[in-house]
Amino acid sequence: MLSAGAALIGILLGAAGASAVLVTWSRSRVHTARTERERILEDAQREAEAVRREAQVDGREQAVALRSEIESEVQDRRVEIAKIEERVLQKELEVDNRLVELERKEQGLGDREVHAKALQEELRDAQRDALVSLEKISGLTVHEARQQLLERSKDLVRHELAREVRQMEEEARSDARRRARALVADSLQRVAASHTAEATVTVVELASDDLKGRIIGREGRNIRALEHLTGVDFIIDDTPHAVVLSSFDPLRREVARMTLDRLIEDGRIHPARIEEMYYQAKAELEEHIVQAGEQAVFEANCGEFHEELVRTLGRLRYRTSYGQNVLKHTLEVVHLGGIMAAELSAGVKTTKRAALLHDIGKAVSHEVEGSHAVISAQLARRCGESEGVVHAIEAHHYDVQPQTVEAVLLITADAISASRPGARGESLENYIRRLAALEEIATAKAGVAKAYALQAGREIRVIVEPAEIDDDGAVLLSHEIAREIEDQLEYPGQVKVIVIRESRAIEVAK
Repeated sequence: MLSAGAALIGILLGAAGASAVLVTWSRSRVHTARTERERILEDAQREAEAVRREAQVDGREQAVALRSEIESEVQDRRVEIAKIEERVLQKELEVDNRLVELERKEQGLGDREVHAKALQEELRDAQRDALVSLEKISGLTVHEARQQLLERSKDLVRHELAREVRQMEEEARSDARRRARALVADSLQRVAASHTAEATVTVVELASDDLKGRIIGREGRNIRALEHLTGVDFIIDDTPHAVVLSSFDPLRREVARMTLDRLIEDGRIHPARIEEMYYQAKAELEEHIVQAGEQAVFEANCGEFHEELVRTLGRLRYRTSYGQNVLKHTLEVVHLGGIMAAELSAGVKTTKRAALLHDIGKAVSHEVEGSHAVISAQLARRCGESEGVVHAIEAHHYDVQPQTVEAVLLITADAISASRPGARGESLENYIRRLAALEEIATAKAGVAKAYALQAGREIRVIVEPAEIDDDGAVLLSHEIAREIEDQLEYPGQVKVIVIRESRAIEVAK
């Protein structure tokens, strides 16, 4: 028991000692751990302090640099803002000055407006007073005065219009005369053509009157054979040494003349010989026609032509128009048109070709229906002529309106050739009718006392009543007469209208 107790006590003591040792060791470890912890904390504090000091130093330097940079930027911004503020202040000053000026002007305008309204009122009052005074002095109402003023204004405008018309007319006439005279005179002077008037009869000279009996033949058989073959009337009368051949067809007259000349030269005159000589003369005439056409083409000098055109052109040698030989008229128109086209830098070749063919339809006009201008144009187109040539031919008598310079030149050259003195013969009846028509147009006007057509209808003198027509009215009257002559009558060249009032003549060339 004791040993057990002692063992237990020993165990307890050992346990107590072990506990004490353990406690001591634990305490030692705790102390050591605390010491270590304190040391570590101190080291950490020292390091943290060092880091904090370093951080404070770096932060202070960065803060100083950042502060310096910010201060510099702020300074620049302040300078820029100061400039902007200065400009804004300057603009505000300018705006203020302008506002002040505008207010001053507005005030001035207001004052002027008030003053103007006052002046307008005064002017209205003065006008009313003046109008009342004028009505009292003149004894006329406003309406009556207005009517008189309008009448006077009309007279002034009419006078001014007549003056302007007269001035422009003189300028236009002077320039037109100068240019036309130079152009036409130059053209006419450069054309030297002989002109003969052909009638509807041909006279054959005989060596003796004995030949008349042989031409008539036994019981008139020879003359009947001649008239039957040729279609021409053989007039054998008391005219000495002559036989007259009468026909409206110049080709037939020419064949009859050639036949009779051959019979007289041969001496044998009987129906069989007459027939033989007739056909020989007809064949020879065809050769003459071709030669005449070729000669015309050569003289025109404007290129080659179709054979049909040449042959038809040669027949114009035996055609006349108002007593004017058509072929000679055609060549004259060719030369006139070519000269004028060259002067105006127009198509010379086109003008001359159109001029050479413009009357070719007269050679076949009895065979084809239509005007000779249309027939000529159709024939030219069929033979391959250009459209410019065809148009000029078709337009030379205004069957169509002329659209080219060449067409107008052809119209002018044709008129010059036809209207020159001695070119054509006119019947006395047509001559008198034209003069009467001119005088009738003039005498139909109010205020006209007398009218006289002079110089073959190329001038008309109109005598007016001075009390009814003044100088300005005479100018306008001359224009009215000229316009009516242009619209109602056909005439070659120009008709000069001269209005005479109190020994004063107003001239208008139409």
